[in-house]
Amino acid sequence: MELSNIEPQIIWKNFSRLNAVPRPSKKEERVIAFIKEFGENLGLETTVDETGNVIIKKPATPGMENRKSIVMQSHLDMVCQKNNDVNFDFETQGIQMEVDGDWVKAKGTTLGADNGIGVATIMSVLESSDIPHPDLEALFTIDEETGMTGALGLKPGQLTGQILLNLDTEEDDEIDIGCAGGIDVTISQNYPTEPANGQTVRIEVKGLQGGHSGMDIHKGFGNANIILGRILYKALKNENAQLISIDGGSLRNAIPREAVALISVRNSGEFIEAVTEGIKKEILEEFASIESGLQINIENSTSSDKALSQEDSKKIILVLKSLHNGVYRMSPDVQDLVESSNNVARVELKEGGLKILNLSRSSVDSSKDSVAEQLRSVSELAGMNVEFSGSYPGWKPKPGSEIVQMMEKIYTEKFSEKPHVVACHAGLECGIIGANYPEMEMVSYGPTIRGAHSPDEKASISSTQKFWGFTKDILANIPLK
Repeated sequence: MELSNIEPQIIWKNFSRLNAVPRPSKKEERVIAFIKEFGENLGLETTVDETGNVIIKKPATPGMENRKSIVMQSHLDMVCQKNNDVNFDFETQGIQMEVDGDWVKAKGTTLGADNGIGVATIMSVLESSDIPHPDLEALFTIDEETGMTGALGLKPGQLTGQILLNLDTEEDDEIDIGCAGGIDVTISQNYPTEPANGQTVRIEVKGLQGGHSGMDIHKGFGNANIILGRILYKALKNENAQLISIDGGSLRNAIPREAVALISVRNSGEFIEAVTEGIKKEILEEFASIESGLQINIENSTSSDKALSQEDSKKIILVLKSLHNGVYRMSPDVQDLVESSNNVARVELKEGGLKILNLSRSSVDSSKDSVAEQLRSVSELAGMNVEFSGSYPGWKPKPGSEIVQMMEKIYTEKFSEKPHVVACHAGLECGIIGANYPEMEMVSYGPTIRGAHSPDEKASISSTQKFWGFTKDILANIPLK
């Protein structure tokens, strides 16, 4: 089935147009130009602010002028992840899509449904001539996935809307009214290298599900960097174990699927046998029910001239073994909500240079600081440098707001069941926008998307139909001024 034949056709048409434009985070020049041209071709007031956010304004349809003005908001960038065996350049190629039953998928890469379905929905409202809505500002932000630069750069006074509809959640029966803040924690150090004293072994972890480091952090998925760290810890029993290189994970907001290390050990045969019969077997048994694709490969490799000293190797391995990963604290106030967490997202050791990238999240600022400080403490004990950056606030829930009550009522009447009014552990832009627009009522919702931030990402066709109908009803029933 072609995407052009799927209902609602207007959504999938715009999603296909959007996905033809390369849009990696921090490299959004082409998609900014695409959205700007889209708005101008409709004859609508279109501006690009100094940060790169695009704002398109559309007047209220007849009879809707007395309703509260709204902002519909989604982000233009997408997480760029691909399977190792896929040859794909996110900077030059459009996403290759296919239909599989009720799902739209990409061929070996992330789909960009996060947040492309939201962008396509706003485009569809802007170009429509038969959808009632009040005064509308469409806000397309940039760089949400790697720093929320667009939201952070949005200045007070640029928007006049009284209600913000953020279209960036991934369960169609949820209405989100709060989210976590986050902070980047970067651990680094440079080490001298010396001749390797043993035989080289290559350790590879692959085949994990990966996923969103906020929304999926509580699901028990394997983290390739943490699993690799467990195996390397066993190498410390070998008295001359030396690290040569590590390459694990990619983006801060993606749970690592793959990691590779090269080490030098005294007797590679004994080491491989011990790991295969010991820790490898244990790990595979632990994850058998949730990570059926997990593979751990340990084999002899070509020799390397340079490695870290045994002492420096030990420091790195102990830190990697000690860094907190996963849920740090569950919320005592909101049932089943992760309050704080950390994702050990990227580990790179190359020619003596070490970098470990983390994303710590929390809906409580003090708890977020506590997670980051724990990472700093263990790393500084090992003589490493630690930098905090990219901190952004959470979004405090307001369950009694008028827009939330209205959306609950519409959902219940339309679908004969109550929606789940929740706060989420992802980093939505609402918290940042709300800091500059404290009087604006905000809510987030969206269609069902699975596997966001991984090549398994897929968007539900039937859910997108449900989401589109819900969106049109919301626009037609925005409260009076």
